[in-house]
Formats: sequence, C-alpha cells, structure tokens
Amino acid sequence: MSPMPRRRWPEIFWSRDYDAAVVSRAASAGGVSRIARGIYVPAGLDARAVVGRNWQLILAREFPGALVADSSARWLAPHDGRLFVVHSRRSSLDLPGLRIEPREGPGPLPTDHAMPEGIWFSSEARGLLDNLAEPSERLLGREDLEHWIEQLASRRDGSGFLNSVRDEARSIAGSIRRRTAFEQLEAIIRATLATGPATALRTRVLQSRAAGQPIDELRLTRVEALARHLEGQAPDPVLASPGQAGRRVLLPFYEAYFSNYIEGTEFTLDEAAEIIFEERIPPQRPEDAHDVFSTYRLVTDPAWLARAPASPDEFIELLQARHEVLMAARPDNDPGRFRRIEVHAGGTPFSPWPAIEGTLLRGFAAGGRITDPFARAVFVHFLITEVHPFADGNGRSARMAMNAELSAAGEVRIVIPTGYRSDYLSGLAAAAGDAFGPMFRILGYARRWTTEMDFSSRATAEELLERTNALVNSIVAIRDGIKLMLPSRLDPV
Repeated sequence: MSPMPRRRWPEIFWSRDYDAAVVSRAASAGGVSRIARGIYVPAGLDARAVVGRNWQLILAREFPGALVADSSARWLAPHDGRLFVVHSRRSSLDLPGLRIEPREGPGPLPTDHAMPEGIWFSSEARGLLDNLAEPSERLLGREDLEHWIEQLASRRDGSGFLNSVRDEARSIAGSIRRRTAFEQLEAIIRATLATGPATALRTRVLQSRAAGQPIDELRLTRVEALARHLEGQAPDPVLASPGQAGRRVLLPFYEAYFSNYIEGTEFTLDEAAEIIFEERIPPQRPEDAHDVFSTYRLVTDPAWLARAPASPDEFIELLQARHEVLMAARPDNDPGRFRRIEVHAGGTPFSPWPAIEGTLLRGFAAGGRITDPFARAVFVHFLITEVHPFADGNGRSARMAMNAELSAAGEVRIVIPTGYRSDYLSGLAAAAGDAFGPMFRILGYARRWTTEMDFSSRATAEELLERTNALVNSIVAIRDGIKLMLPSRLDPV
C-alpha cells in the first residue's frame, strides 16, 4: 500500500483555518513550524523572508482594520524590524524579523489610504501630525521628519503638494487630537516654502530649500565624507616633466578617443584619427564624430585643458561651459545646461534635478581643504559623476574636470583605456557605496599606466596599447580575467 501524499501547505497559514489535529500532527512530524501563536510556515522556508513578504496579510489577520501609523507612516512598511499601528488590541505580536506594536487612538479617517485585506495607511498629513506629537520611540526624530518633508517637497509639484498636505492637516488635526502638532507642521511647511521664518527649520536640507537652493542631502553627505578621506592622503605628485613632453604628443588624441569609447561612442583608432586630424566627419555618424572631435578640442585648447576652478561659482561656470562645447552637436541634450529631468542608473536615481546646482556648489566647497592635485582631481571627478548634472556627457565632463586639476598643477593627465573600463566603473560604484579606497587606488593605477606610456607616435603608442591590454573589450576583460598591464612590467621585446 503506497504512503499517503504529504499535504502542500501555503507559505504561511493560520491553524484556525484547518483541522487542529492535522496541523498538530504536521508540526510534530516536522513538516511545519510555528512562528507565532496559531501562525505556521512549512518546514524549510526562511521564516523571516516569509514574514517580510506577507506582513500585510499578517497585519490584516491579527489586527483587522489596523492603521499603519507613527514612524511607520513614513515607510508604509516595516522598518528596522518594527511596525507601528493604531488598533484596539493591547499586546504586540512578535514574529521572525518583525514586531508589530499597536497603540490606542482614533481609527482610520476618509483621508487615509485603504489597502487590500482591510488595513489602512496613514495619509502624509496624518503621518506628519502624529510624528510631531510628544516624542517617543515610536516617532521619527525631528531631523528624520524634516527629511521626510524634503522628500515630499522634491516631488514634481512639491510646493503644491506641501500646501495640500497642510490643508488636509488643518482639517483633521482636531479629530485626531493634534492641534498643537499642526501649529508646528504649519510653521515647518511655511518656512520650507519661504513664506514663513526659516527659524522653524533645523536641518540644512530644508534650510537650503527655503533659501531657494535645494540640495541632495544623501550625495552631499557622501561627497563630504570623501573630502575628509582625501584630506588625509599623503601627497603623491607625478609631474609632467618638460623633458618627457615628446612622449605625450599624442596623449590628448588617446584621451579623447578612450573617453568617448568608454561611453559607447565606438570608432576604430584609424576612424578617430581621420575625425580628429583630418576633420573627416562620417555622414552616417556625424553626432558621434563631433563628440570625439569636441573632446579633443577641449583637451588640447590651452583655454580649457589646465583651467581649474578656484571657487564654487567658477566650478559651475567651467562645468557648464565645457559641456556646451562638448555637446554642441546634440542640441536635444541641452548643451551647457543642467538637466531638468530625473535620471537613473541601474534603478538608482541620481540627484533630483532641482537639487543639482546647490549640491554641486556645496559639494565643491566641501573639498576646499584638499590641496594635493591628485586628491583634488579624484574629488571633482566623483562629485560630477555622483550628482550627474547633465542629460548626457557626465562621464566625459568628469574626466575633463579631473584632468584639468592635474594639468593646472603641472601633473600628468589620466587616460582610462577600454581594457580598464570595468575596474574604473567598479571604483565609482564602490565610492557610491561609501567605500572610497578602491576608487582612489584604481585612478592612481590609471595615472601610473598613463605616465609610463609612450604616446610619441601612433605606431609606438598602439603597440604598447596592445601589449598592455588597453584595447581589450571590457566584457572580454571581465570574462577572461585580463588585466591592464603597466608598461614597466612588460617583458622586453
């Protein structure tokens, strides 16, 4: 006689929905695991992950009609393993990775958001009012609350939305016993919109917005951390010796070529030479060709190549002026003007467009104590790539700004060849995650490689490019583990 097939349980279930004896036998046999009173998951599943996927269902079953409130109203989800709700139930519920904590209070209002399964999310107005009540561990601190308001103000219709939040807060404050909280919220919103005294604000992010110059607090904080990191780096000058000038004759050609190739503007070296030295613009790709030619023009023109900014305002001026030349053939990309659209990379948004100028100005000022030219070059390069101020041309703009810092100090410029693209991008990615060491080392290695290269002629340079793996496709380099070699490490020919 064949054995009875095992029951297929849902990934989370309540014992009251089944025969109690069947659930008991399954638990005794190790087929299911109890995660809270009356709540089970099949054996072998990650209970924390199951709870994370099903927290709304759990809330609806254990706290029917609950309102997600207090600090949870900002996230509209569990945060740091806790979920705060308004409900008549007195006791908290402890689950793997989550504690649901109720409190008494007025239930959902028509302005709150009804969700599936009969639970509710606090509206923004109610969430802000609740978090301005008497301080407790359930509530956001004032700084976090102002960052939430900044997030709301950054929406496309931020000022209009904040006004609507204020109007709703005024209408509900009495019914949820938050009249005093409303007075605080109104003062904060008025200050944020520059219609009331800025003394109501405590964070620089809202103070900056009130002053008409919003900032991206996340990126500005990261750039400031990089500045502190670089201030502690020992000077490491690599001077562009006049006696070696002959070896750098064609360096600008390869700088322009690789700086575009790394962004996907791919020509052969012969095609690039025709564009740059013979001004032959291929009719099939005129915009791409102009990109290469404009980059070469910028890295050879004495008016641009060694002009490093001395102030935040001059930094903005130079950045936009270079971009205007660089993108002259692409009017759709607003040459010389900061973008007015939101852009993402891999799902991660760059700085909101209204915060671009303010973040660049404050960011550049944060690097004021960096004196070593290479460290300053690394700093301005990262500032530009992290804020991403333009619709296109950000990488090229960042590398030109980096090299201008080096040229202004009489140091060797940096070329990032194709074979080093993956390393270069990994360094930027690490820095975007607040690990600055890899980016510093990777750019330092690229500087050393550039210093050792002989760019005196195409024949000499391109032999070395081949031998050092500089021309290897970046995908192939990753797949086959091919590394950029220093010329000094090559075997003699």
